[in-house]
Amino acid sequence: MIGGAKISDKLPVLENLIGRVDKLLIGGGMAFTFLSAQGYDVGKSLVEQGMLDTARRVLQMARDKGVKLYLPIDCAIASEFSEKAEARIVTVQEIPKDWQGMDIGPATTMLFAEALSDSKTIVWNGPMGVIEFPNFARGTSAIISQLARLYALTIVGGGDTHVAVQDAGEASNISYVSTAGGAFLELLKGQPLPGLVALKDKGGLSPFSCFHKIAIC
Repeated sequence: MIGGAKISDKLPVLENLIGRVDKLLIGGGMAFTFLSAQGYDVGKSLVEQGMLDTARRVLQMARDKGVKLYLPIDCAIASEFSEKAEARIVTVQEIPKDWQGMDIGPATTMLFAEALSDSKTIVWNGPMGVIEFPNFARGTSAIISQLARLYALTIVGGGDTHVAVQDAGEASNISYVSTAGGAFLELLKGQPLPGLVALKDKGGLSPFSCFHKIAIC
């Protein structure tokens, strides 16, 4: 499950994960670039125009590899980027031209929860909405609550995501919470991390097996 603002920040992660996962859930601001790439009019929502072809390539890669890719079907929108802005819940087909998406909506929360419900291992990086505004942190909070109830290995990383889990009081119910956002992303990209390389050299473990052992401790 990947959130956050921009595809450009997470593209190597997406490319590395496709083929390694059964399901890929995309939320946050980056979801609107994917929706725009599919032909949706997403109003003033954050869209990286230069990444539309890349988004289409990621979607095609998921289809080719049989990965179930989930995007929002509804969202919380605002008349402006402000904590005090007027807010509405609409389907992704109904975003007005002068409004912008700020969070996943309740139907998407249910969709994502259902997709996660039978998972054995879940890795999450990036919030589902603009969590600095309480009105648009509800999707992220709902996902945290869902993860905390699951009988699964749940691994959460990234600065904003870590803070959201801590604020929700659910850190003890998550298998592993990484506070090192940059390092967590590097691992998801498949890049070597110096500390884990040292463990590998000492114990004959791969970086990913080291991470798994740390996670389940």
